Amino acid sequence: MLTHLTIRNFTIIDSLDIDFNPGFSVITGETGAGKSIILGAIALLMGQRADGKQIRSGADKCVIEARFDLRKYNLREFFDSVDIDYDDECIIRRELTAAGKSRSFVNDTPAPLSALKVLGEHLLDVHSQHQNLLLAKDDFQLEVTDIIADDRKLLDDYRQTFREYNEKARALDTLKKEIAANRQNYDFMKFQYDELTAAGLKEGEQEELEQKSTTMSHAEEIKGALYSVDEALSGEGSGAVQALKNSISQLRHITAVMPDVEELAQRMDSCQIELKDIAYEVSSRLEKVDFDPAEQEQVDSRLDRLYDLQRKYQTDDVAGLIAKRDELERSIGDIDNGDDRVIALEQQMTEARAKAEAEAAKLHDRRAKAAKKIEKEMLAKLQPLGLPNVRFAVNIEKKELSSDGADKVVFLFSANPGSEMQPVSQVASGGEIARVMLALKAMISGAMKLPTIIFDEIDTGVSGKIAQQMAFIMKEMGQADRQVISITHLPQIAALGTTHYKVYKEQTAEGTNSRMQQLSDDDRIKEIAQMLSGSEVSKAAISNAKELLATRF
Repeated sequence: MLTHLTIRNFTIIDSLDIDFNPGFSVITGETGAGKSIILGAIALLMGQRADGKQIRSGADKCVIEARFDLRKYNLREFFDSVDIDYDDECIIRRELTAAGKSRSFVNDTPAPLSALKVLGEHLLDVHSQHQNLLLAKDDFQLEVTDIIADDRKLLDDYRQTFREYNEKARALDTLKKEIAANRQNYDFMKFQYDELTAAGLKEGEQEELEQKSTTMSHAEEIKGALYSVDEALSGEGSGAVQALKNSISQLRHITAVMPDVEELAQRMDSCQIELKDIAYEVSSRLEKVDFDPAEQEQVDSRLDRLYDLQRKYQTDDVAGLIAKRDELERSIGDIDNGDDRVIALEQQMTEARAKAEAEAAKLHDRRAKAAKKIEKEMLAKLQPLGLPNVRFAVNIEKKELSSDGADKVVFLFSANPGSEMQPVSQVASGGEIARVMLALKAMISGAMKLPTIIFDEIDTGVSGKIAQQMAFIMKEMGQADRQVISITHLPQIAALGTTHYKVYKEQTAEGTNSRMQQLSDDDRIKEIAQMLSGSEVSKAAISNAKELLATRF
């Protein structure tokens, strides 16, 4: 729960340090004193985006910090799941600069706003007047029902199945569209495939043909060069091979008188072997060089065909043509086998939908049981709030499968006997909606085990004994390790708080400052008396204030 709040240089608050206590606390103060500013500071700690204009005029930096006692709330697992170090005392800090920069920290570790938002949902709930509009939204009513149903595991399982069903449905729709589009082009695709298949494409064929064409077009030049080399190496009487052989023979002739030339003879012998091999290769290639105009025409014709196909299908080589042919083969196969694929995918989608419907039915059963519990608890809470004839029902209607199941939840309400129950947002007055929302919050806070709940003028539209009954509910909510803070203008509610804080303005040399202080018992009497009678505090008001305060024990 919230134990301490520090604010520095936020709008008209120059410095605020205030401790908060367990149980039911109240905050009072005149309109414009700064209560909403304090809530705004808390909202920044809960991840709301900042505005540089919120920094106090003349200040370079604004700092807001809150401390929370987590010892009784089993939040260690949650902290681990969001990769934040856990400590029994959690400190959230937000810093804003006049330059527009914002930094946030959890336990002195930098944290993104997204982490503050998720953490805030587990630590604190602020109920403001505009939240009463939630009663007009079906998803809020369904969410309340799910909280009471405690169906998170069922809902998570269903959502996974529903995603799988949606994926199958999208895949089926995509396949049908592809098949329909391909069927329109079937004849053309078949023609292209047949043309590429008939071309007898082979990997590496083009490179081989291009080399062969080049060789054939230079046959005479190649033949002349090889002939010259052949003559130089193997020419009768003048060839290098024979000359080298003779030289070796001469050296060996003189080895008897000059032994060291044997090494030279051996080296030349090695050269002769290599040269004879080269001469053989040259001679062999010379015999193979032959110019055949018919063959060259055939090679060039094949190359022209390959080049034409590449231009037509916009590819750079034969490999691209082969890839295009294979792609066409797959597309044609998809069309030819399309009905079988559609049938198979339809079966998968049907099975996925059946599974989703079965899990949605389990959700419905759990929600239906929770609806009965909600109806019973809401009647028990609303009747003491000046609604003795109230009727409240949770209507669950079937709807098409969606991400939250197949149920539409509508809260029905009637405050008067004989009147037909209708959606609460359509028939309840402002004061009745405030009471309904308080009753709902009281119910779901117990289910969610939220450490801290702040009510911002939940008492709108009520007064007197009804306000006092609302205060009793909030006081009850503030038990069992929970903390409830109510910002109120009603003395009946203010009197029931275990702790009473007052927000007020103070004029200083530096300008207007908003202050907040915890009131003593005597100060509480004066504050509540003033709330009862206005600026002039009478003895009767003092007496009434004391009577109201006595009801908190």
